[in-house]
Amino acid sequence: MTALIEVEGISKAFGGVQALETCHLEVQEGSIAGLIGPNGSGKTTLFNVITGYERANTGEVRFGGAAITNASPERVFALGIGRTFQLTRIFARLTVLENMLVATQRREGWMRSLVRGAGSSTERSRAIELLEFVGIARLAGEPAGNLSFGQRKLLELASLLVADPAVLLLDEPAGGVNPTLIKHLAERIRELNKAGKTFLVVEHNMEFVMSLCDTVTVLSQGSTLISDRPDVVRADPAVLDAYLGGEGVDEDGDADAGCAVDEGAGTAAGRVEVVGERQPPPAVERAPILTISGVTAGYGGGDILKDVSFEVPEGGITCIVGPNGAGKS
Repeated sequence: MTALIEVEGISKAFGGVQALETCHLEVQEGSIAGLIGPNGSGKTTLFNVITGYERANTGEVRFGGAAITNASPERVFALGIGRTFQLTRIFARLTVLENMLVATQRREGWMRSLVRGAGSSTERSRAIELLEFVGIARLAGEPAGNLSFGQRKLLELASLLVADPAVLLLDEPAGGVNPTLIKHLAERIRELNKAGKTFLVVEHNMEFVMSLCDTVTVLSQGSTLISDRPDVVRADPAVLDAYLGGEGVDEDGDADAGCAVDEGAGTAAGRVEVVGERQPPPAVERAPILTISGVTAGYGGGDILKDVSFEVPEGGITCIVGPNGAGKS
């Protein structure tokens, strides 16, 4: 396969914050490529540089061998690179079908789109066909604002398909989506890929990425850490180190199993003795100074937090942990 998108040495800074540092990426034509990394590693910034929403400080982006570095979003889109966003961008007061008909007018002059009717019969048929493909045609007459977060993601995908781009860049397509719709979305992506579409997917859902993608690129602190098959990436010690912050991997890249080496005992190479699990300090009963009870919250039409409850004891140290996209922030 030939590389359809090539990113070489891309760097991007926002003031004193270096979001990307000599980043490299290739997306092979006809493939489904994944882009992962810890929070703040630069994934969405790289998407924005590729699609023209941010200007790179150094480096080059090529599409089909031709340089498109710092091209406008309109030019990038016209060349055949389409994208979705972390937070869906739909017209909530328009119906689902009307959202699709707006997408058919992307390449029109403003005067024609203003004076003509709401879509020709051909455009309406194509819109309904794409809504059927993503599985929400039954909702064509519903206001888009009434859709669930997962259904909004499907509507945004259908709207993007109106333009028939060669490459689809999907920014967290499974984020905030229930498991049933995630499976449905993966099936649609695979079907489009079999029909010749190329994908680059940013996602926090590791199961989704590892089961869907042909190759996975990992960013860490704005730089490319590794780009390889999902099984290779999953087992790479440097990837574990990036996600776990150094815990679980020693200097030699081996998993730290909580062992100590007693040199000079047993063999010339030393004897390994299991030290055992560290014991937590004894619990101390403290009254809560902060209580969170049944909190559900989100943005962009999706619930990020769902019935979250916990207590923060006075004088204690409480930590919140969870995978990327779990809702910690």
